[in-house]
Formats: sequence, C-alpha cells, structure tokens
Amino acid sequence: MATPLVLLAIFFAWPVANLIRTGLFDDLSASLGALGSRALWSAIWFTIWQAALSTIGTLLLAFPLTAALANVSFRGKRVVRALVTVPFVMPTVVVAGAFIAFSERIGLTDGPFALQKSAVAIVAAHIFFNVAVVVRTVGGYWSQLSRDDEHAARTLGSTQLQTFFGITLRRLQPAITAALSIVFLFSFTSFGVVLILGGSRYRTLETEIYRFAINRTDFSTAAVLSIVQLVAVIGLVAVTLRLRDRLPRRDSLTVDRAQLPRSPRARWLTRTVVVVSLFVLMLPIITLVEASFRVGDDWTLSHFSSLNERPASMTVTPLRAAANSVLFAGCAALIAVGIGGWASVAIAFGRRRISRLTDIAYLLPLGTSAVTLGFGILITFDEWPLDIRQSWVIIPLAQALIGVPFVTRAVSPVLSAIDPHVREAAATLGAEPKRVRRDVDLPIARRAISIGAAFAFAISLGEFGATSFVGRQPDLMTLPLAIGRLLGRPGEVLRGQAMALSVILMVITVTVLLLVDRNDSSDII
Repeated sequence: MATPLVLLAIFFAWPVANLIRTGLFDDLSASLGALGSRALWSAIWFTIWQAALSTIGTLLLAFPLTAALANVSFRGKRVVRALVTVPFVMPTVVVAGAFIAFSERIGLTDGPFALQKSAVAIVAAHIFFNVAVVVRTVGGYWSQLSRDDEHAARTLGSTQLQTFFGITLRRLQPAITAALSIVFLFSFTSFGVVLILGGSRYRTLETEIYRFAINRTDFSTAAVLSIVQLVAVIGLVAVTLRLRDRLPRRDSLTVDRAQLPRSPRARWLTRTVVVVSLFVLMLPIITLVEASFRVGDDWTLSHFSSLNERPASMTVTPLRAAANSVLFAGCAALIAVGIGGWASVAIAFGRRRISRLTDIAYLLPLGTSAVTLGFGILITFDEWPLDIRQSWVIIPLAQALIGVPFVTRAVSPVLSAIDPHVREAAATLGAEPKRVRRDVDLPIARRAISIGAAFAFAISLGEFGATSFVGRQPDLMTLPLAIGRLLGRPGEVLRGQAMALSVILMVITVTVLLLVDRNDSSDII
C-alpha cells in the first residue's frame, strides 16, 4: 500500500517541492521585485475575472439544456448528451483552433467583439469547453431527484415558479455550486486557450509562468508565480471537494424524473432548447472541419496531403508529430494504468485511513495546474539520480500523472464493490492472494480498467500545458504542440495545416471517449 504513495512522492511531490524551493530561495529578492510589477498584477486580475465571467456564462448557456435533459424524456436523448460532451473532451488547442476558424468564417477578427486575440474569445472558448461539466454534474443529480416534494408544494398552492425556486433549486444548490467551482477551476488554470486566443495582450498566471520560464529562462520568477497559483488552486480544490461531499448520496437518488412532455408547448420548448444549444456548441466544430477542407472558395484535401511536408517553423513533419502523440499517449496510458491500478488496490482493500489518504493524494495532480506540474518536472529531473530531461520518457511520464486520477476514479469503486464473500470463498478453496487478484478481481475490474486506460490515453493525446515544458526536444514534438506552433505563425498554408491537424486530433479523441461513454462512464467525465 505504500508503493503508490512512494511513486506519487517521487514524480509529483518532489517536483512540486523543488519548485517551491526554487521560488523561495533562489534569487528571492529579484522574484519578489518582479511580483510587484503592474504587468503581473494585471495578469492575476485577468485570470480571476475571466474565470468568473466564464463560469457565469457557462451556467447561463448550460442550465436550460440541463433542465431539458434531466426532466424530459425524448427520442435521441443519449445522442444529444454525447454531443454535448464533445467540446469538453476536445483538446484545448483544438478548441482554440475552432474559434479561430469560426471568427475568420464570420468576419469577427477585429474590434471589441473579435473572436481572435481578445478577452471575448477566451471567455467564449471557456464557456464552449465547460458546458458539459454543468450538464453532467447538475443534470446527473437532477435527473434522479424525486418529484414528491414538488408535487406536495403544488398541492399546497405554490405556483410552478415558486416551486422551482423554493424546492427544486434549493435541492440542486450543492450540485450547481460544485459544478461552478469546477468550471471556475478549469478556467482559472486554462493554458492552451489563453496562449493561442489571448496573444501577447491577454495573459493569465499560466501563460506568465510559461513566458518567464521558457521565453525568458527566469526560473525564479516563474517558480514564485507557480507558488502563487498553486496556493490558489489548492484552495479551489478544497472548496470543490467540500462541495462534492455535500452532494446527495447516490443511494438516495434512485428515481428517474424524466417524463414525456405533457403539452405541445412543453414539447416545442424542449425542442427549441435542445436545437439552439446544439447549434451553438456544434457551430465552431463544424466551422473547424470546413476550414480544414477549404482553400479560398474551393473544397480540397491539400491541407491534409501537405501534412507529410515539414513547415519552415517546425523541426518535424505534422504526421511525425501525430505519430509521436499516439506513441506517447499509449505509453502514458500504460503507466497510468500501472500506477493507478496499484493505487486502486490500496484504496479498495487498504486500511481506511490509508485508503482515504491514497484517494486524496492521487486527486492532487488533477487539481494542480498542468503548467506548474510540467515546470516542476523540468527543473527537477535534470540531475542524478533521475536525469531524464533530455529523454523521451519524461513526456509520457508527465502526461501519465494527469491520467492516473481518471484510472483510480474508474477502478477503485469497482474493486470496493466486490463482495468480500466471493474473495473469501476463493481463498477457502485454496487460491493464493495472487490468484484471487487474477481470477476474481481482474475479471470484474477489466471493463473499468479499459475505461480508465481510454481516458488516460485521450487526456495524454491532447495534453498541452505540461508537454509545453517537457517536450522541448526538436524531434519529440506532439500534435498539440504542432497545432500551437502552426496557429502562432502567419500564412494560409500553415493555418490550413493547423486546422487539418486539429480535425485529426479531435476525431481520435472524440472517438475514444464516445466509445467509453457507451460504458456509462459519466461519473468519470
């Protein structure tokens, strides 16, 4: 049971601790002086208010659709729910590429409401990305709430509006608050969207850490900024976990409240909400796909056929970057399954305190900023006994740390639910502990392991923040890094290649996660 925690200490706690040490003791006076600059405080303020605005906008867009999916039964509901999840599982660089394509298609490339290099673009992309969080978190609980209290209120004379605000909304408040805290956390730590859509004018803590560490090689200031962000993220994660504990227990949520529309008006309203919501969410994706097949007014495959040619701004061909991504994602998934599976055994079968400690510990990489994690790994594993900064191994290792929580969330509940009498019966019949694990635990947990592995693969395939730090070797460029590089350079050909790569990455990621969704994995998402 100690082994998973030791691995976590080496590959997560040590880099983070080394990052803190760098920020506090290496040229602290210069770093603190940099913290006093107006530019950095402007970045901190922008980080906060864009996250708050993104959270409010996400709730406004997602709540009507959440209400429809939770309360109304209609044909194609599962398909709608899967389509709503597509933006959330898309890599952030693909989201940025979709908004660039959309802004160019409708002509909003300049002005205060431009969807490129503007705060509007960043907030809109965050709303687009996070709608599924509200739909799944709030809708999942709302769909299982009994209508008895609401019927009683209506019987006692309350109007439909009074019943909603007095009964339904109060019962949903913990779920809504938990979902919004997650949305705020994702927007607060967003990196790829801000880096590509914000340009040089709009910066957050994430992009400032990257700028000081990579562009200026000022590790001390970058470390101090990472500490500031780490403290903020830990506080946000603590609030999120506290709110999650206030959610209703699953054993009390056994009623499917969805029912057929009772009137033509209700049917029309449901259709309108679903169609408008899907239109808003799918429009940037459709525009991205269109841009990948168009040159001017002509339809063509030239953007895809040119992916085997190395652009002047890159050290490898885009197809080589795609092959690198698949290889690294596969290795990261194997590492995540190995470590996450081991940790799941400790969570499921260990003593209560150790199980709880392991469970919380392996959620920390998920709550920690990917930029902070990548920066910590970059400055830690560059000397004996783990000098791997120039090795390709460092990339899947960093990506696996982000994928491990998805494996533990998929596998540990399944292992915990195994009837102990089944395992005891196998032991009574002479099976050794290893054979019990192999013949009892493994067959039961096999599907959960495959779900966790698929999520780890998809997350690693689109990972951008940590890889931006550890994937600096010229021949080890990944798909997200290649897309970011191409989008950052002028030229119609480079832009077209970026769109084509974005479509490839989107198709692979969405295919993997929609296959997972068929196995009822909504809790993991």
